[in-house]
Amino acid sequence: MKPALLALAALLLASCARRSDSAGEAQRDAPRELPSGGASVNGPVLSYANVVQVVAPAVVTVRSSHRVRAPQQFPFFDDPFFRQFFGGNPRRGGATEVEHALGSGVIVRADGYILTNQHVVDGAEDIRVDLVSRRTFSAKLVGQDSPSDLAVLKISASDLPVLELGNSDQVRVGDVCLAVGNPLGLGESVTAGIVSAKGRETGLSNGSFQDFLQTDAPINQGNSGGALVNTRGELIGINSQILSPSGGGNIGIGFAIPSNMARSVMNQLISRGKVERGEIGVSIQPVTSEIAQSMGLKQVQGVLVASVNPGSPAEKAGLKAGDIILQFNGQNVNDPNTLRNEVAGTAPGSEVTLTILRNGAQQQIRVREGELHPAEQSGQNGPAGGGGGGVSAGKLGLSLVPLTPELDAQLGLKPGTQGLVVQAVDPNGPAAQAGIQPGDVIQQVNRQPVRTADDMRAALAKSDGRPPLLMINRNGDTAFVAVPVQ
Repeated sequence: MKPALLALAALLLASCARRSDSAGEAQRDAPRELPSGGASVNGPVLSYANVVQVVAPAVVTVRSSHRVRAPQQFPFFDDPFFRQFFGGNPRRGGATEVEHALGSGVIVRADGYILTNQHVVDGAEDIRVDLVSRRTFSAKLVGQDSPSDLAVLKISASDLPVLELGNSDQVRVGDVCLAVGNPLGLGESVTAGIVSAKGRETGLSNGSFQDFLQTDAPINQGNSGGALVNTRGELIGINSQILSPSGGGNIGIGFAIPSNMARSVMNQLISRGKVERGEIGVSIQPVTSEIAQSMGLKQVQGVLVASVNPGSPAEKAGLKAGDIILQFNGQNVNDPNTLRNEVAGTAPGSEVTLTILRNGAQQQIRVREGELHPAEQSGQNGPAGGGGGGVSAGKLGLSLVPLTPELDAQLGLKPGTQGLVVQAVDPNGPAAQAGIQPGDVIQQVNRQPVRTADDMRAALAKSDGRPPLLMINRNGDTAFVAVPVQ
């Protein structure tokens, strides 16, 4: 072959090789076809359509209504003095009006049981449920539980799509989640986000037992009672609350009741129409770094027993105010909310084991739980009035007076309560910074009962350079407060 032809052949082969390499690179760079699961082979999830297709039919819209009596427009017409100027029987208000509430719900059983928020149906006289299939049913309230803000409804239907409840204990912060519901009456909608935190206690409602999952998946009014699901299509929470400082819409902080709590409440409401919770009869509070320092602890751990109810299971078992609960049935506890939920989630009559720290030594106490009954709210009491025999605790920034029977009655305390009443608080003093208020009763200082000025001085002298630890009684409830003193 001639040299010129050989050179041309080499050029053609090189060109073909380059084209083949380019085609191979293009094929490698091109996106691969998605499998049926909606995920790329080597990349992140690109679509949740398959999850939504399974989940959406089991999420419903809940509409409730009840009649209320409108306030009178001119209530002073009831006064004869005013009626003499107007004569006759002027038209009054007081006509009934209908209030409506809109929320969401989740079908949890194919025979028509639906889980939703208690606040969606609270006081409802008429409840209606709209399915995705556009069918509407009248719903019966099976049971409701205000402490958890959950309720169960029942509609007369069968073979309904069901949303399986997942294990919320296995949920991890950072997991992707979807919120499904009917926000603002727009119709069923889906939003996506992640689980932002676990074990949240919001204080945004009267719910006593809170263990919320926090999410940034957009949740708005009307989403209440709807589903929070994982990417496997399992229910991990019931959407319940949003945090919105302006009172407007979603700002990326929403809260859902974990599915494990919802499952327990739901099963009890369906089986017996109410929820039973255990209790041991203690008031508890967090162990802060100041309290740990006051008590000579090497680390901040456990939950502090602020008070023990007389005659309670805790008192019978020997638990005392000032004990630190480290474990509940072998599991570490480091915040009051977790311990409260663990105790409440244990059936009344069960025997539980508490690992406590008392006077620097660990010990175990076995307690047979009683049944929790809703406690009546105690009234608010104002600051204590005057009185003679004042005590000055200048180092703390307090002015104190002995607790007399008159002050005892005024403060709404139990008969026989002993201590010193805070008459005034220096706003720039350490006691004010610790949150002590006029009207508080100091019952102990550094674990020593105090009734007189001498008791106070002697107890403060035992601080040994640590912040004094005060046991405060406010409106009948006790708590420990560490007061950092310069």
